[in-house]
Amino acid sequence: MCGIAGFFSQESLKNEESLGLLHHLNSRQAHRGPDGSGVWVDASGLAGFAHVRLSIIDLSSGHQPMVSDSGNVITFNGEIYNYIELRQELGVENFKTTSDTEVVLKAYEAWGPRCVEKFRGMFAFAIWDADRRKVFVARDRFGIKPFYYTVQEGVFYFASEIKTLTSLVPSLSVNLDGLRDYFSFQFCLGEKTLFDGIYKLLPAHCGYLDFQLDQWHFKYWEVQYDLDWHHTEKYFIDKVRELMYDSVRYHTRSDVEVASYLSGGVDSSIVTCLARDVLTQGQYRAFTGKFSLGEQFDESRYARILSAERDISLYEADIVAQDFIDNIAKVIYHLDEPVAGPGSFPQFMVSRLVRDTGIKVVLGGQGGDEIFGGYARYLIAYFEQCIKGALDGTMNNGKYIVNYESIIPNLVTLKNYKPLIKEFWSEGLFDSRDERYYRLVNRSNQMGDIIHWEIFNKTTSFDEFKKIYWSENVGKESYFDSMTHFDFKTLLPALLQVEDRMSMANGIESRVPFLDHSLVELAATIPANIKFQNGELKRLLRNTFSDVVPAPIMERKDKMGFPVPLQVWFKENANVRDFVCDIFQSQNALHRLYLSDSFSIESLISKEGQFNRNIWGLLNLELWQQQFFDNHQYFSWRDSPVNALTG
Repeated sequence: MCGIAGFFSQESLKNEESLGLLHHLNSRQAHRGPDGSGVWVDASGLAGFAHVRLSIIDLSSGHQPMVSDSGNVITFNGEIYNYIELRQELGVENFKTTSDTEVVLKAYEAWGPRCVEKFRGMFAFAIWDADRRKVFVARDRFGIKPFYYTVQEGVFYFASEIKTLTSLVPSLSVNLDGLRDYFSFQFCLGEKTLFDGIYKLLPAHCGYLDFQLDQWHFKYWEVQYDLDWHHTEKYFIDKVRELMYDSVRYHTRSDVEVASYLSGGVDSSIVTCLARDVLTQGQYRAFTGKFSLGEQFDESRYARILSAERDISLYEADIVAQDFIDNIAKVIYHLDEPVAGPGSFPQFMVSRLVRDTGIKVVLGGQGGDEIFGGYARYLIAYFEQCIKGALDGTMNNGKYIVNYESIIPNLVTLKNYKPLIKEFWSEGLFDSRDERYYRLVNRSNQMGDIIHWEIFNKTTSFDEFKKIYWSENVGKESYFDSMTHFDFKTLLPALLQVEDRMSMANGIESRVPFLDHSLVELAATIPANIKFQNGELKRLLRNTFSDVVPAPIMERKDKMGFPVPLQVWFKENANVRDFVCDIFQSQNALHRLYLSDSFSIESLISKEGQFNRNIWGLLNLELWQQQFFDNHQYFSWRDSPVNALTG
């Protein structure tokens, strides 16, 4: 796990300019690699790489940027879990180190761009091809590791974090299409970021750097929902179990100690139990967070049940209101742009606890909800579909429908979601499936007249939503697959951004065993009537590991993610309330282009409901504006001495 950066130029740069630029890039993301740093510049002055290192594999060598005997150079971030097997395939005698970085470099030299299809892991990297005089870049299948880029004055810059690039942009501006997406989903769709002119390389994409940004990369992998109607549920249970254990074995490969995040939910509990089964020697450590404001905000009791049963040392971060005041600005800074929900804040706090214990590698449960169907909104959507089917007499047509008789026992899961259901049905029922799911995930309707909607073009995020929802790799018959696929392609990368930034902010590596491509490919072939039978969320996953994870965890119906008591703090904690109100009192805050003239943070606090995220969304956006726009500093590295660019 590291930070990468670099440039590719249309014209040669002077050596002192290149070195100064690269040292500057390293300084902007030094938190990603506290164990070392390096830079490399090609003799032509056309390309240069920077790297900061967090040492996990091959601690004594494997320094980067790494140069091969043929003159090719790599800067690499991530982990290739099958590097040992690939090293054997490529010939052990050809290697000078035991690092996975050298495996990536040798694999490229052996197989070219298709080397990415061989990799099992998380990665973002750039390779200078000495013969082609071009840079090849790639990102892993799911977007676990980040890759951002921008072109300024004939120079293509890339980095692991947006903040590394912002100082190279003379004048920052907000991407209004990205902002429209943010208000709708709390993340940007496609390649967009919230910064004009700064983009992300999409997951499962690679290519040779070019200045024609619409042509320079291609997709090398896609998940296919080719449903397998031939095998039984028992077959799928056995295969999921086999592949999940296999993934955990690979994900626990490390030259340093491995631990787990343990929220008390199904996904993190499965990962922790399997890791304990694999790592049988010595102590195994797990980390959880809690808010001591009642059981609805404290799930640590489930984590304690598991840790006691499986001989795991549990570390608990007791998070209080003052932690929010002291750290929320740091969270937004490290996120680069506000994204996803409030879970980023407690994840930052738990990651800090991991760092303080000296752990460098931690496993998480990210991906289980999107792959196996864990979000309550899937149940809400199907509940409406059941009512529609009962009225139309089509309830039992085909293989895809959950009927109302079978879904009733699982509706208790929706007990805490009544306000969301009320809002969902407030504008009618029984529209087309894409319109209904868009309404479930679209948060902009809650904002009403808070926002100056006139600043956006007349198209909505729905147009882009439909392209993903009705993607050609997903069958049109399955509502469940369409919903989970949209979240897999959009929400999951946003959550992985949180996973990466909050861990790397604290100098630790987060690994996600659910996101092994063999497991994901299998899950996509499992029919919805097995994965989501009777409307039971994550049914197949629960059945697969019911003998591994304690029953109180597997049978619980009250899981709500990582609940954060924001509304309680906003309304009942004077310090938090004053802190939030003060943030919106500056002249810049009062005149943001997207806020209506009638906006009042005090009024919003008094009206905010339990499931609304308006305050959270606007607070994050305001802190982001203050840190990246109000305090923007441009580094004109061509006009500055080398030593001025290293800080």
